[in-house]
Amino acid sequence: MAISLSSLRTVKADAPPRILFYGRPGAGKTTLASEFPNAVFIQTEDGVPAGVELASFGLLTTFDQVMEAVGTLYSEDVPFQTVVLDSVTAMQRLIFAEACLRGDEKGHAKSNIEEFGYGKGYVYAARIWQELLDGLYALRRDKGMSIIMLAHARIERFDDPETQSYDRYEIDLHDKSRGLIEQDMDAIMLLKAPVNIEKEDAGFKKERIRATGGNQVFLHTAGRPAFTAKNRYGIPDKFLYVRGKGYAELAKYLPAPKEPAVADAAE
Repeated sequence: MAISLSSLRTVKADAPPRILFYGRPGAGKTTLASEFPNAVFIQTEDGVPAGVELASFGLLTTFDQVMEAVGTLYSEDVPFQTVVLDSVTAMQRLIFAEACLRGDEKGHAKSNIEEFGYGKGYVYAARIWQELLDGLYALRRDKGMSIIMLAHARIERFDDPETQSYDRYEIDLHDKSRGLIEQDMDAIMLLKAPVNIEKEDAGFKKERIRATGGNQVFLHTAGRPAFTAKNRYGIPDKFLYVRGKGYAELAKYLPAPKEPAVADAAE
């Protein structure tokens, strides 16, 4: 088809969102994800917060099991509007294991991802990541499901060429995995409790530094030197996450959820 001015059309951000929430253990990632409409969980790590009930396939321990769950959601009529991968940090282990099982270009299996040599293992792993992402995005495209990914946070040293080095929160993934995930997300949000630094008299003219924090958790939606974050929806840079009300606050800015693609019972 020839491209001309008649090919122009109006587009807008009305597709189901792809969001990654990350943070330290206990920050509320799983609880927040469970608040999204009709959520189903693909769990690659065990554990459910107290007081939260999840629709889940149970703990999945291989790449094939995860893809089978994705395939089931795609091929069957289901009432779900949101699919949650909990977590991509644990999923990375399954993908690395799958890459080792498939082996190199000659089909030689490896015992660990580094055994491929010259970083080739991460190239093979990236192809497997893409298989998973293609499956999840098919759920978004054809079944109208929002995609939520959960990840752990880790603190990394960042060497800024324009100033002194400093520590920052990052998504707990290998660099190549992280780049692949980050590029397609419509929003990346960090859940973090504020930290207050207090000085105490330790005697003998010495001071002791003590970090304190309350039970409040804030959702950060715009990047800062201290952490990765972004969003395409005009969500405020930072707001208080109140458990049970997080999705309601985000929904003010996100595209309206699609109706689940379930066939009419009369058919």
